Amino acid sequence: MNEVYDRNKEIREAIRAGERALDSLKEADRQLSSAGTWGLIDIFGGNTFSGLMKHMRVNNASRYVDDARRDMAAFRDELGDIRDLENLNVDIDGFLTFADFFFDGFVADIFVQSKIRKGQQQVREAIRRVEDILSSLRKY
Repeated sequence: MNEVYDRNKEIREAIRAGERALDSLKEADRQLSSAGTWGLIDIFGGNTFSGLMKHMRVNNASRYVDDARRDMAAFRDELGDIRDLENLNVDIDGFLTFADFFFDGFVADIFVQSKIRKGQQQVREAIRRVEDILSSLRKY
């Protein structure tokens, strides 16, 4: 059976998927920010507790990044359902690769801090991209 194409419905679905991705990304950013704060405390005289808090936040951020990857894939799929949509795409192939190395045997707090900052930069760039796409979708 051939369903009638409803462009407005497809746009609404894409917006909802983009908002879910944005929520996951923003939570990952919050967790990375907290991990960065705990990382600085750990570097400048921290203790076992500050190290534990830092790694707990990094772990949380990693989970939200995994959620964001799934949400971004769904967003990309929803965008693909919209016919005649120009210049709006989501590339997740090279997206948020930092999550893959978070727990590959860090040896120094400074190295961890550097990875946290890099991850946060990537998450914030992804947030900006999703917000731009959502803004464009809302104009349709």
